[in-house]
Amino acid sequence: MTNNNKSMLAIAAILLIAALILSGLHPYDRATWVMEVMPVLIALPILAWTHERFPLTRLLYALIFVHALILIAGGAYTYARVPFGFWLQDVLATDRNPYDKIGHFAQGLVPALAAKEILWRGGYVDASSKGKRRMLAFLAICIAMAISAWYELIEWWAALAMGQGADEFLGTQGDPWDTQSDMFMALLGALVAMLMLSRWHDRQIEGIAHRNC
Repeated sequence: MTNNNKSMLAIAAILLIAALILSGLHPYDRATWVMEVMPVLIALPILAWTHERFPLTRLLYALIFVHALILIAGGAYTYARVPFGFWLQDVLATDRNPYDKIGHFAQGLVPALAAKEILWRGGYVDASSKGKRRMLAFLAICIAMAISAWYELIEWWAALAMGQGADEFLGTQGDPWDTQSDMFMALLGALVAMLMLSRWHDRQIEGIAHRNC
């Protein structure tokens, strides 16, 4: 990893830590904040620990950064109250604040690219031909959807454990089909990752492989 990349990662980490601290000063609901930012609190140490021996592509690091900010904002305001979501609601003329759908879209897009990169670079799946890369893309989408399903199960368990106290974390806003639409947005995110970002991502993975030769 070049010094420039290390500097960019350090700046990104500092910005995320600062955002976490600011978001945690006066969140709308403390329990919701903890649950929403927990993926960031877990991912940051893992990325710091692995960045030397298994550096990710710049594209994936950038998207993880954006996804983390989405989660942090959702934790600070709760997804149903994020100001940007209210602006989108006015622009799109929707019945509810759609910010949580952005989060679930990212929940499909980012894990799909991460799964693809780990499977390819770890040698778990052969990506030596276009046909084999199609299978790799399919598996990456499946993994992203499995993560989405697990997240919905976590929301269900939180609802059972906390009762009405989980309403802010669930963010259903009265939508009986919220779970299904959340998973559909994750599917869209995974499809966008594989159909629109794959070539860019492939070049960066190949570049890492070439530098390691």
